[in-house]
Parts: sequence; structure tokens; C-alpha cells
Amino acid sequence: MPARNVVVIGAGVAGLTTALLLSKKLGYRILIAAKHMPGDYDIEYASPWAGANYMPVSVTGTDAADWDKNTWGPLADLAANYPEAGVHFQECEIYTREEDKGSTTAHWFSGLLSSSPWFSEVVPNFRSLPKDSLAPGIDSATSFTSVCINTAIYLPWLVSQCLANGVVFKRAYFKHILDAANDHFHPHGKVDLIVNCTGLMASQLRGVQDSSVVPARGQIVIVRNEAGKMLSVSGTDDGDDEACYVMTRAAGGGTILGGSYQKGNWESQADPNLAIRIMKRAVKMCPSLTGGKGIEHLDIIRHAVGLRPVREGGTRIEKERIGGVWVVHNYGAGGAGYQSSYGCAQAAVDLVEEALAPLARL
Repeated sequence: MPARNVVVIGAGVAGLTTALLLSKKLGYRILIAAKHMPGDYDIEYASPWAGANYMPVSVTGTDAADWDKNTWGPLADLAANYPEAGVHFQECEIYTREEDKGSTTAHWFSGLLSSSPWFSEVVPNFRSLPKDSLAPGIDSATSFTSVCINTAIYLPWLVSQCLANGVVFKRAYFKHILDAANDHFHPHGKVDLIVNCTGLMASQLRGVQDSSVVPARGQIVIVRNEAGKMLSVSGTDDGDDEACYVMTRAAGGGTILGGSYQKGNWESQADPNLAIRIMKRAVKMCPSLTGGKGIEHLDIIRHAVGLRPVREGGTRIEKERIGGVWVVHNYGAGGAGYQSSYGCAQAAVDLVEEALAPLARL
């Protein structure tokens, strides 16, 4: 069977992971084409800004839960056996306040806040915390072993693994998805299939223009202080679209203090007032950050804003013919990009093989 030429559009965690899994199979010559590459920091490019961690918000019986479930194994393997990937294990505690029911954050975290979520049988050391151990205002809590990812290390690591498998990288900006099928674009000529991993930009890419994809603005503060564990709570008293979470990235990547979930907000610059609220909430929830002192004792590395590519109806993993060319879509994971990355990528790879199977029989 002759090798098939595939173009993957997008070099975020979705595009890189899909290309990596596809490159492990025989018969594909893969080109990753993207406007933004690891090392870039741009508001259109969500992956570098992520925390990132494994804190599933999906609910039982959904495709999203399956994708999250199928991602735990690969991430745990990286944390245990490949320190150069920038992934490490971290204990995680999730706090629930009854007063947050119905809030934006509680809805976003719906699967995570369950006392017996589906992932309780997937992650190590899942347990409920005793009521008498909880801070005032917290009604229940769970704990488990998770992972936290240093995206500044992990994204280049994915690139290195792709390169080792023969994947080619090329800077490109496409106005229409079929521009990627130009015979002169792929180094081996005619393009047999396009994988669309354009994230938030799927809302603007002609030929796709998915109006159900919207940004959910996340603002964070990155500090040098150590938290000791990963923490999150079901909501805040500061606003329906504000959140509180803390995680320490692997390999000296700093501690992430978050955050917000502002749907429809494209603002790329940090709001200083929101930053103060984020820091105050984090220090209150995790006093060990400053030894019980105020936010003036936080050692700030930088403030950052990222736009989660949220798709109404969830991540799109589908195949279709556009202008006579097969296209496999993998975009719209919102805040679950990393924790569903391997599950989504494998589902997309399965569709690539399904779409190209008739060609293999010719």
C-alpha cells in the first residue's frame, strides 16, 4: 500500500497528540501545518496557557468521559517513566460548597464534584475527606492522585517525539481548510486527508466556520511559591464566572493560581482587579503558599490569559468530505484539552484509518 499524505492543521496539544499517535502507524507521511507553534504565546493559541492537569469534569456515560478515561494511562505513564516530558504526579483535593449549586463554575465542574465520579476507579487513591477536616464553608471534599503538566516542557517534548517519527513541521496560515490540500503544500504531493485541530480558530476557518465554538477566557497568575498539592473549589463569592484553583507545574514550572471561565470574552490582556481576587482566593484556600501571610508574599512570575476553545455540544471528533477531500475534525475540548488529549487523538486516528481504508484496497 502506498503511503498516504496527511496534513494536520494546528500544533496545540490536540494536533500534536493526534499526529504523534498517527505517526506510530505505518503508511502515513504527516505534515503539521500551523500558524502558531510551541514556543509561541498568542491569544489564538490556547495550549501554552493551560495549567495543565488531570481533573475530569466529564460525566458518566458520555464520549467525553471515555476520552478522559483513555488519557489517564498515557499521562500516568509519562509521569512515572518519562521525566523529560514535564509531567508529574500531584495529590489533588476538590472542595464542594452547597451554595455554589447552579453557578457557572459548578456547572463546568459537574462531573468533578460528584462524591463518586466515574474516575474514582481510574485514578489512584480516590477517597472522600472527613467532614471534620474541612475548612469552614466547605460542605464536602474528595482527594485523589492526579498529574500536573508543565506545558512549556510538554509541548516541545511532543514536537520532539513527532520529529523522531518523521513528522514534518511547517508554518502556515489557511483562510480555507482546503488550502491545506494544495498539491504543492505537502512535500510528497497530493494530500489524501486533512486533520482539523484548529481549536478556537475553527470558528473562523472557512469551510468549517463552526459558530458553536466560543472562547472561555481564563486568567491566571503564575508564582514561584510552592502549594504542596493541587486544589480546586466549586465556586467563589466574587462572581459567577470566576473560579479558584491551584496547581504546581512539574520541573520548576511555577504554581498556577486561577482563575476565570468567561464565555464569549476575547480580551487578551490581564485584568489587574481580577488578578488580585485570584491571589486572595488562592492564599485563603491554600495558606501554605505564603505561610499564612497575605498576597504581598506571593512571588509573581507573570500574569497570563488564555482562551479555552469551548464547543457547545462538546469536542467535535467527526469525519466528513469537504470539496472531495476527507477531513477529520478534533477540536473544541474547552478546558479538557490535555486531560482528554490521548483519548480524543486516538478517536481521531481511528477515523483517519476508517476514511482512508477504501484507498488502501485500491
